Amino acid sequence: MTVMVIDGKAANPTGSIAGGKTPAFPITPTYEGDFVLEGHFLLECGRTLLDATLHYAVYGRMNAARDNVVLVGHALSGSALVAAWWPELFGQEGKTGSGLIDLQRDCVICVNLLGSCYGSTGPGSVDPEGDPEASEVYGPSFPLISIRDNVRAQARLLDSLGVERIPLAIGGSIGAMQALEWAILFPERVGRAVIIAVAPLNAMGLALNHLQRRAIQGDPNWMGGNYAPNRQPRAGLALARQIAMLSYKSPQLFEERFGRKPNRNGEDPWALDSNGGGLTGGRFDVEGFLDYQGERFLERFDANAYLAILRTMDTWEPGRGFRSAEEAFRRIKAHLIFVGISSDGLFPPHEVRALAEEVKAAGARAEYREMVTDHGHDAFLAEQMELILLLQLAD
Repeated sequence: MTVMVIDGKAANPTGSIAGGKTPAFPITPTYEGDFVLEGHFLLECGRTLLDATLHYAVYGRMNAARDNVVLVGHALSGSALVAAWWPELFGQEGKTGSGLIDLQRDCVICVNLLGSCYGSTGPGSVDPEGDPEASEVYGPSFPLISIRDNVRAQARLLDSLGVERIPLAIGGSIGAMQALEWAILFPERVGRAVIIAVAPLNAMGLALNHLQRRAIQGDPNWMGGNYAPNRQPRAGLALARQIAMLSYKSPQLFEERFGRKPNRNGEDPWALDSNGGGLTGGRFDVEGFLDYQGERFLERFDANAYLAILRTMDTWEPGRGFRSAEEAFRRIKAHLIFVGISSDGLFPPHEVRALAEEVKAAGARAEYREMVTDHGHDAFLAEQMELILLLQLAD
């Protein structure tokens, strides 16, 4: 059972951030579509995107004052369809007040990251400044997109919708980077931000992302990033995803689930390979799991988009562009809740806590809460109700 900790003390859930009637299931968007950033959108790297597209989804409806928007940031390979990957944010069917969101009151908006392959402009999009007759895609020439670029673009979208202030910005992992960046860049527009399982990537995190890039770039089908859509570097992308899974789960969870068991399809790890040699052979169960995750990922993601978003994650530093991180954090006016995950190897909880304390020391209202679980970084997706209970604790 997951234990919830606030500032070092175990706690029992009381009170709530949101309540009301749980919406009918399944939850589908009220609206899903595109917003065009007309003209040249200047990026932090110095390049521009011409007429870039943001794909976004809306759940619920904005009120007359347009002040009921909850902005959700998706994780690395997520999409704007929040209810598809974070359904319990909206509560459990038949259980009133069991979620963080009440669609009778709140309007949820999630925007697909620039660089992704789920509708927003990315490496697979046609470059409008390329040869108009060739319809060439950006491919490997797609520029570096920062978290700040994404937040500035999202602000343009909200401006177009007449949304001046958002009572809540929330996200996990790279989505949490967006929530914190919103609080820094637009302090007057954010009432509360929930920042789950994130801090600037440490050296180990950077190393793991580097290996994922090398796996993709080492696949002969990558072709320097100029591969045809139907000839993805499948082996490299699958291997990259398997490397990522090592950072999303914890050693404790792997041991509990897999241990040294042979693969569940009956393979024998002690057998010789098909040529009678001992260099390869039957897989252990954990190997079968990783191979399965890699194959599944091929069905839904693009290699260059994956490279683009890894770079977005790598390069995030909330104090970059300011004289110091403290100067950046002094701008914050929102109430911030940082959530660490006890077994998170990608963004260790002590680093999340340290970030919360740094923000608090700069004068912002910030608190730290922790999920104690063996599930690793993925706990905010895999144990959603435990996360909701933690966020519903009275503050």
